[in-house]
This record gives sequence, structure tokens and C-alpha cells, in this order.
Amino acid sequence: MKILVFNVKYSENLGDGLLADCIEETLRAEGGEVETLDLAGRTAVGTSRNRALILNILRHLPAPIRRAVVSRALAKQLKTSSRLWDEKIAAADAVILGGGNLFQDDDLNFPLKVGTLLDCVARSKKPLAIYAVGVGPHWSEPAKRLFGRLLGTNLKHLSVRDGFAYRNWLQHFPTGPIPEIEPDPGLLAGSLAPATSPIQGNVGLCVTEPKILARHASRAGAAIPLTSVADYLALIAELTGTGYRVTLFSNGASEDQRLAEAVFAAAETAGIGTAGELALAGRPQDPQQLLSILAENSVIVAHRLHACIAAHAMQIPAVGISWDGKVEGFFKAMDRAGFFAAAGSTPSEIAAMVAKAEREGIDPARHHEQVTSAKSALLNVRSILRGNEYFNASPKAKKRNKLTQSV
Repeated sequence: MKILVFNVKYSENLGDGLLADCIEETLRAEGGEVETLDLAGRTAVGTSRNRALILNILRHLPAPIRRAVVSRALAKQLKTSSRLWDEKIAAADAVILGGGNLFQDDDLNFPLKVGTLLDCVARSKKPLAIYAVGVGPHWSEPAKRLFGRLLGTNLKHLSVRDGFAYRNWLQHFPTGPIPEIEPDPGLLAGSLAPATSPIQGNVGLCVTEPKILARHASRAGAAIPLTSVADYLALIAELTGTGYRVTLFSNGASEDQRLAEAVFAAAETAGIGTAGELALAGRPQDPQQLLSILAENSVIVAHRLHACIAAHAMQIPAVGISWDGKVEGFFKAMDRAGFFAAAGSTPSEIAAMVAKAEREGIDPARHHEQVTSAKSALLNVRSILRGNEYFNASPKAKKRNKLTQSV
């Protein structure tokens, strides 16, 4: 059986590539052929030309004009992708779309790509699984139509990754189909991690460009913690002042790495962490390098969801920073809500969470249950695609959905 997987494997944000690797490796270990295609048409991780400039221009345009600009910019690429995807799907037995936050309306970027793919899958009549996806709360009317093309496909399985995504899905598709809630495949990252032990007292601080947070956030921008160099410096001072060492790192996005470098330089100027308590990691080039950075720390602090998920998968406690409901959704789903820094959290409050997280660690039995559940969910999707049954959330799944904590 050949399964074709679609996600954003080659995004600069290496958390997306990590998801792709987790899905591929888990499915391959069970036998069969797996191939992953990037929805953006990329074949390797790389910096998009003029990315920072484009994002800066878009943020100053009215929403309808932004959508028109993105649609025009993607038209040629999607025509090429459609031809390739038709060929690839024809040679495959089934298609998986996921994981990742793929059902979000970022000025029609994802809706156009996903809608084009859904057209290809519908033409092929091949079985489709939409698996453990994130779902944004706000969709434009064009986005609803594009995502709605899933109703014309041979849909065998539909799942979202947390209660936040589940609630959003029902808002967009009130008459169904009803998704199941399945664990994020990033929870399988522990099997890909390097065999090293975390350095006690070392905090990995993932730096994220606030403009990116503002573009995709479901939270009010003013309330997002850690959105300036000064905020990061304050947290570093809190941590190093109580005996921690801090390593600044990024998830791989070029704009995030530039901000990490700016924070490090500002800390040197201010004399913060200059006694060897502060380090700057190089920009990771692939998911394995990101895992290596994470593995050296006893606690991770991040806005980036998959820095938190990968850390948790490696049994390294994480403190998640509020900016989008998906982060809170994950921490609630993992029974770690006490380590989610809500909107308006101060550097001192975040530092206190770090100390508590390192002190308490992660419950091994609960962690084993979560990882086992994530693996079982993915292998169950594979089994469904092997069969010949149309998707319909079972009574058992619906019961589980009701019991799953949502935000």
C-alpha cells in the first residue's frame, strides 16, 4: 500500500517538518510505501525570497486586497502543483492530509493550497484521511468554500488535534462531518530524538518574531507575552538571576533567528547573562538539528507550538506562551494547563512556571499513555484507509470527543 501524505514538510518553521517526519517514520515502520509532498511545492527547506518584505507589505493592506494579492501570487504555482498532484495521487492507494495547522485562513494561503489538493483527490476518488489538523477560528467566505471542497472527496477519516480545533470545526461545519479528536503526531518525536540527557538548570528559550504572531494569532496582540526585545531581556534576567542558564534558539524561521540574535546582542550590551549564563544556538537547518537543540535543556519556553510538543515528546517539560488557542489547546489536552502562560503573563510569572516545571517534571505513566495513544491513532488511520468504509464518527469517538477538554 502506498500512502501519499500532504502537509508543509519543508516550511522554515521546522516544527512542521518534524510532524512530517513523525508521520513518515511511524507509517514506514509498519511496512508499506510513504511519500510526503509539501503543499507549497517545496522540495527542501529554504528561505523564501523577500519573505520578510512580503509579510510586512501584506500586514498593511486591507483583508480583501491581501487575499487578492495572495491568490494572484499562488495561481501559477497551484496550476503546476495540481498537475503533479494528479499524477502522484493516481499512483498512490490513499491520501493523508495532516498534521499541522492546515485549516487556517491566512489570507487564503492555506485555503487555496488545500482546496486545490481536495479537487485533485476528488477527481481521483482515492480514499482520503484528514488527520490531526489544527483549525483556525476565523475563515473568510472564500476560505469556507475552498475548505468545503472536502465534501466532494472520498473521505474515510477526519480528525482534529485538540478541543480548540474541534470547536472551531463545528463552527465552520455545523452540519458535519463530525471530526474525531486525535493526538498531535508531534508526540511521536521522542523516537527521532538524539540519545542525550538534558542539562539540568538549562532553559531553552524559543524566540519568535512578534509580527508572525500578530499575523496568525487568535489572541489580542497587546496581551501576548514576550513580544519585544525588552520582554525577552526581562525573562532572561529573571532566570539567570535565580541560577538558570539560558539558551536562545529559534524553530528555524529566518525572522525568528534574527530576533534571537538581536536579543543576544542586547543582553550583552545590558550585561545580562554575561558570566556564561546565556548562549545563542545556531539556526537549525532541519528537524533533527531542532531536536538536538531541544534535547540539551531541562525546560523549554516557547510560543511555537511544536517546540512545546517536541519537548513534551522527549519528556522535557515545556512552558507554553499564549498567542493562539492552539497552544492552550495542547497544554490542556496534555493535562499541563498549569504550565501555559496566559495572556498578560509577566516575565516573573513565566520564570516561576519554569522553576515549577523543572521541579515537577512530567509524569512518566501519563506520558507513556499519551505517546501510545498518538501512535495508535495514526496506525488506526492507516487501517481505515486500507479498508472500504466511509468516514463516520463512531459512537465511541463521539463519546471521547465530549470528554476531551476544550477551550
